[in-house]
Amino acid sequence: MSGTRREVPNDPGRRDRILDAALDVVAGSGVFGTTHRKIAARAGVPLGSLTYYFDGMDDLLAQAFARLADTMSRFYRRSVRDAASTAEAEAAVVELICGPDYANDRDMTLIFEMYAYANHSPAVRDITRTWVARSRDSLSLHFTPAVARALDALVEGWPMHRRFDAAPLDRRLVAGVVHAVVGAAPRLPDAPP
Repeated sequence: MSGTRREVPNDPGRRDRILDAALDVVAGSGVFGTTHRKIAARAGVPLGSLTYYFDGMDDLLAQAFARLADTMSRFYRRSVRDAASTAEAEAAVVELICGPDYANDRDMTLIFEMYAYANHSPAVRDITRTWVARSRDSLSLHFTPAVARALDALVEGWPMHRRFDAAPLDRRLVAGVVHAVVGAAPRLPDAPP
């Protein structure tokens, strides 16, 4: 029978709203303070919707973190992709580290939660590993694999430090370090995949 309720969802955006709500709850309560009830309330959906779309909390969190990693990976790639020179690519890396758009406070909270949860969840560990590989792949559009690896460590690490520092990052210092890493390329061995 065509057009049955099972074939035509009455709320096609529900799954995405649940994933967005899960990230909001994790950002506010942490992974271990996240519950099905909090997510359902935040998404404005019946509690049973979560078990309809996801095989438990681990699956829901893994898919929510996959959504976060994908969103951030796409932003990362767009940020460096269009650089027309090494200098422009370096500037894009500095903007990823110092700018307000990548790894804002909410994103940093979610990244910390994802990294911590990855220690206990093989699925989230794989998501995190894939995210790191995507970041390095984006940087490899302009830099050698070894330089991409080093720059990615700066892009990941410096915003983490920024989160806890009392003073803003010194953009000139960051630019100088990025330039020094890029300039050290002939001396850096290519890293294994």
